Amino acid sequence: MEVKASLKYLKISPRKVRLVTDMIKKKKVEEAQTTLKFTVKRGAKPVLKLLNSAVASAKNDFQLDSKDLYISKVNVDQGPIYKRWRPRSRGQVNQIQKKTSHITIVLDKLEKKK
Repeated sequence: MEVKASLKYLKISPRKVRLVTDMIKKKKVEEAQTTLKFTVKRGAKPVLKLLNSAVASAKNDFQLDSKDLYISKVNVDQGPIYKRWRPRSRGQVNQIQKKTSHITIVLDKLEKKK
């Protein structure tokens, strides 16, 4: 049973968020939560909130136990880029790109070995 949760338009660049999500791929939910709580990166807090949201929807909608769940897939895609301008010397201007990202977490149930 797959449980999906997504976060859109996060104002952190996808490259920085991928550093955080690569740490939790294919891990159990409890282990991933512990890892994210003690990660210093700025992208760890929204990813932890998204993971907690996915676990809550798994409990509510599908009556799954959080101990039996693991992160099967984490996707970080680029969202829209906000373009801003910064004045420079001699009347010139430079473009500043404020990048956004879309994150999708897919949880799956661990299969018991016989």
